Parts: sequence; structure tokens; C-alpha cells
Amino acid sequence: MPRRRSHPPIWKQATAYGVLLAAGTLALQWLDYRRLAHDHVEEIAIALIAGAFLVIGIVIGIRAFAPRAPVPFDGNPAALASLGISARELEVLRELAAGHSNKQIARLLAISPNTVKTHVARLYEKLGAARRTDALARARELGILP
Repeated sequence: MPRRRSHPPIWKQATAYGVLLAAGTLALQWLDYRRLAHDHVEEIAIALIAGAFLVIGIVIGIRAFAPRAPVPFDGNPAALASLGISARELEVLRELAAGHSNKQIARLLAISPNTVKTHVARLYEKLGAARRTDALARARELGILP
């Protein structure tokens, strides 16, 4: 009896044909890409350069417009020292800037209204001001108040 030749299962044949077809398609696509790349070198280079400039622009934009930490306000200690403004006078000046009256400042700082008047008079003298608005404007000019 002649020996009967057995065929591989159908799924193995289908897989082998699929792999061969995929390899052929890949080769054709690669050749088409090479032709495309060869025919359009300038356009591809321009697109790559444009993409690079786009990325650079985005990076610079992010850095330029990123929120920065605020610079801490130091109150210009050199101006305070040169004018001879005491720590308590500075507290009174800050309360003046907040818009408080002498009575309110006295209550907030736990001092008498007469002491507040004395501090205000000394501030006017040291800042060369005639009234509250002048004193506050001068203090802001010197960087004593924000």
C-alpha cells in the first residue's frame, strides 16, 4: 500500500501565506517610502525644521509666561534706618496705609490715641509730609510700604 502523504493543517498554511503577504506588502511600502522620500526631500526637511521651530516656540512661551514666585517685600530697611523710623512707627504707618483712624490704630496696637498722634506727627516729620496721603505716597516711593 502506498504511503499517503499528510498535509499540514489548514491554519498553518493560512498563517504562512499571511506572513508571506505581509512581508511582500512591507517590502512594497518600504520601496514606495524610499521613492517618496527621494522625490520630496526638500518638503520633508522644511516640515522637520518647521516642527523644530514649533517645539522651540512652545518651550520659550511656557517659560516666558510661567507664573513666577513673587519677590518678597522687605520694606527697604536701608530707608527705614536712614530716616530713623522705629518699629512702632512702622506699625502705625502700616495701619495708616490700611485706612484706619487714630482711634482704630490705638485699639489695634493697644496704645493711647495720644501716642498714635505722636507717632503720626513724627512720621510726617521724618517723611517730609503735611498729611496722611503725602506720608503714604512718600513711604511707597521709598519702598517702605508695598
